[in-house]
Amino acid sequence: MSPRHNFQATAIKSKLVTQDQVGDAINLIVNSRGGDPRLATEIDDRALATQLVEMKILSTYQADQLMTGRWKLNLGPYIITGWIGQGGMGQVFKAVHEMLGRESAVKVLPRHKSTDEAIESFRREIRAQAKLDHPNLVRAFDAGEDGNVHYLVVEYVPGTDLRRLVRTKGKLTVQQAANIVKQSAEGLSHAHHRGLIHRDIKPGNILVTLDGVAKLSDLGLAFYLNDNTDPRAGKIVGTADYLSPEQIRTPNNITRVCDIYSLGCTLYYAVTGKVPFPGGTPKSKARRHLEETPWHPRRFNEEVSDDFVDLIGDMMEKDPKERIQTAAEVAERLAPWAEDDSPLLHDGFDERPRWASVPLDSPDAQDTDPNDAVTEMAMNDLTDASNVNLTDQRTTGSGTISHSGSKPPPISMVEQFKSAKRLKDPVLFSMPALLVTAVICLSIGILAGFIGGFLMGK
Repeated sequence: MSPRHNFQATAIKSKLVTQDQVGDAINLIVNSRGGDPRLATEIDDRALATQLVEMKILSTYQADQLMTGRWKLNLGPYIITGWIGQGGMGQVFKAVHEMLGRESAVKVLPRHKSTDEAIESFRREIRAQAKLDHPNLVRAFDAGEDGNVHYLVVEYVPGTDLRRLVRTKGKLTVQQAANIVKQSAEGLSHAHHRGLIHRDIKPGNILVTLDGVAKLSDLGLAFYLNDNTDPRAGKIVGTADYLSPEQIRTPNNITRVCDIYSLGCTLYYAVTGKVPFPGGTPKSKARRHLEETPWHPRRFNEEVSDDFVDLIGDMMEKDPKERIQTAAEVAERLAPWAEDDSPLLHDGFDERPRWASVPLDSPDAQDTDPNDAVTEMAMNDLTDASNVNLTDQRTTGSGTISHSGSKPPPISMVEQFKSAKRLKDPVLFSMPALLVTAVICLSIGILAGFIGGFLMGK
């Protein structure tokens, strides 16, 4: 049996292609090569697959899968057309409902992760998403099982996510960042009013359309208030770069304001292009969230005003009681910067790439890692860190110093930002150095002249 016949059989078995469509594709290839019917036997798999893609019968993803011999490309009534990405709870595919023709995103729990606990967590996500309906939240359409495969069907959002947007285009303007985070806060407020805490707010979970609509996604770690049946209740879950101090210190007693802290870290990332605490391990990041102050945002973006820095600081207060208390207030305070209706994304922006760009080789360039394995490692690492009582450790530039008690820092995050290092004006910064250099050069010149005159006199 020839390889081409194998491909034809696989394509037809998938029910994505009919025998007549295969014949039409072969005829088009033959005609493009001179019209000799004998050429039909010389058409290889790749040429046939490419022709079927050009005829819009198959997507590129489907053709690639069929080339490998995979023929099942549906989940219930949903036809898989592409790959979107990998999340903490599973893989995400692009799909179309075979009857309705509606394009959707399908989140699939991998078979190798289908433990009883994972299945229950996945079902919790489905139920949580089904209760939410807001323009700034990714909507759930459907859910089901296909054999042993569990899947969730949600709204497909064309565009990109905030993480990829920043890594592709660089730090955002204050207006762009305020616009995206304000919309996210409005969606988050809707979730909070329904008793849901997201627990994993981060740039990678904020989707942005080409016309600037932001939608908060991925409720895989969502937690209902006062729900003791959650198998992850009391555990540290989330992404290390955006964890609130109370998620680390008291993970069994978190509230809605932990999402406010994570959203503040996300706003910091949007306007600076940097995570608040770059470098290090998840365990060290946890300590830094508890004790340290990030670099002043103006170190990386000179356009950030003092009022905007104060807002970021109010969102990132380490003491939950001192933090902004509601997502609605975050949206309200961001409104003055987000009121500009200019286009959010630059012309020529490519729709959601399959792979994120390679990060720069710099500690400040470190970002959240979207890989599922790294997320799991971070969660396990942080759980271990919690067991040794991170509140009894303080990290300094020279090492770790023990101290007693778990009191928050004595001054607010806003005050800490004001005392943190920032980039100074280059002209003012250079004047003292210029004066010192001039004095040293003058002294050297006088000394050289004296020595030269002395030698010439001899």
